[in-house]
Amino acid sequence: MSTTERPRILVVGGGYVGLYAARRILKKMRYGEATVTVVDPRSYMTYQPFLPETAAGSISPRHVVVPLRRVLPGAEVLTGRVVDIDQDRKVASVEPLVGESYELPFDYLVMALGAVSRTFPIPGLAENGIGMKGVEEAIGLRNHVLEQLDKADSTTDEEIRRKALTFVFVGGGFAGAETVGEVEDMARDAAKYYPNVKREDMRFILVDAADKILPEVGPQLGKWGLEHLQERGIEIYLQTSMKSCVDKHVVLANGLEVDASTVVWTAGVKPNPALAKFGLPLGPRGHVDTAPTLQVRGTDYIWAAGDNAQIPDLAAGEGAWCPPNAQHALRQAKVLGDNVVSGMRGFPQQDYKHANKGAVAGLGLHKGVAMIVFGKARIKVKGRLAWYMHRGYHGMAVPTWNRKIRVFADWTLGMFLKREVVSLGAIENPREEFYEAARPAPAPVAVPEQPKAAAPAAEKAGAA
Repeated sequence: MSTTERPRILVVGGGYVGLYAARRILKKMRYGEATVTVVDPRSYMTYQPFLPETAAGSISPRHVVVPLRRVLPGAEVLTGRVVDIDQDRKVASVEPLVGESYELPFDYLVMALGAVSRTFPIPGLAENGIGMKGVEEAIGLRNHVLEQLDKADSTTDEEIRRKALTFVFVGGGFAGAETVGEVEDMARDAAKYYPNVKREDMRFILVDAADKILPEVGPQLGKWGLEHLQERGIEIYLQTSMKSCVDKHVVLANGLEVDASTVVWTAGVKPNPALAKFGLPLGPRGHVDTAPTLQVRGTDYIWAAGDNAQIPDLAAGEGAWCPPNAQHALRQAKVLGDNVVSGMRGFPQQDYKHANKGAVAGLGLHKGVAMIVFGKARIKVKGRLAWYMHRGYHGMAVPTWNRKIRVFADWTLGMFLKREVVSLGAIENPREEFYEAARPAPAPVAVPEQPKAAAPAAEKAGAA
């Protein structure tokens, strides 16, 4: 860590907002004006809109993450967690990956912890559910699904086959609809290489407590997306929920019960619960209460944005809040960075105001929906054109030209080469095979020598 006496701007979280805010601050500051320190448990930022395509194998996992140290060469990047903040002393307690916790003084603070999966105390969910918030989960889901096809292809037990080929997805928003669409597409392609597995043998189920899916793109496109997924053989149950998935036996509130090898949970997000420990003003759902300037209310040295902040949506009118999406996060991070530098220099802050530009979603190769806003007009697009718009928007939104080029290269190669359908599930326990080979063989069990039986008396007499 730096021992400089310069003011320190502490950025808590290295996700989308943390990364872009730190870059903006470094760009706007004069050389040596302050030290920018970013603290995050991971040394990389994940571009979450690409996780469904990563799970489907359309994008390499390495290309959806951005290494913080590489893109923030002018900042301190500490791999650890901020576990406490003393606002009176302006000191944060940092818990590194290894070793003792230590105190880190700061002058200005940026809260960018993001969100975590919103879960409920459903029996079996913690043990059997798979989330979709990180690249590790996307890789794990892909390997898991392909492993189920391997199992189904190699057994004659119908009960095992049926369970292996049943996939349940909970949550019909962007994450759920895109993930089930991409994974079903991948499984359909993969089935061509399994002689004993057909698409008709698989059962995909999408569950949501709401009365529609894809609410972000509006009711008309949401209805088209629902009908499109149903045409592909995906069962969709709305206004219902999952009651239990103990031992991967899924029970839905509508009475449906199935044994499913795969339970994917994408039922929304909630602010990082660590926020409750920092003494910050919070809204009713646990978000940091933030003014239009992105300053935390009641402070003049703390800012917040993104999924962990409750930010007034000035473009939408009184009482509206900015939705938690990449479109807002990117623009908020830039305003936040400018305001931190302005605040450090004693200049006025600017309000964040951004009108919604629409939404795009991919539902598998060549399938998607898009709603584009031009002034008061809303242009609705579906099918292949919407899919191109989805890829074009997110391809340009992913941070750094390095990652943009790599992602577009993946897509270009995918146009000419077939999708890889191999499971690398062993990477989750990479040392298992070596351990089995290297551990000492068990010592042989000594068998005690049996005493010879005494000869019968008649035999002894004969011998005499």
